[in-house]
Amino acid sequence: MRIKQKIRQHRRDFTAIYECESCGATHEEGGYDDAYFHEQVIPSMECPECGKCAASPSSAPDVPAGAVL
Repeated sequence: MRIKQKIRQHRRDFTAIYECESCGATHEEGGYDDAYFHEQVIPSMECPECGKCAASPSSAPDVPAGAVL
């Protein structure tokens, strides 16, 4: 999965539309804007349509790691 579009964000919590890189299916789900979520959690999300996962991370956090929000 990859983030297609962030719908809203409050501090590090966000809601986004995720898109499957294999079949192109989309769904809305929440997330957390840190390196772990972008590098580990998003690539391991299974597509609800085809069940496949991403091969590698395709996004990075918008907020730097040391930033105080």
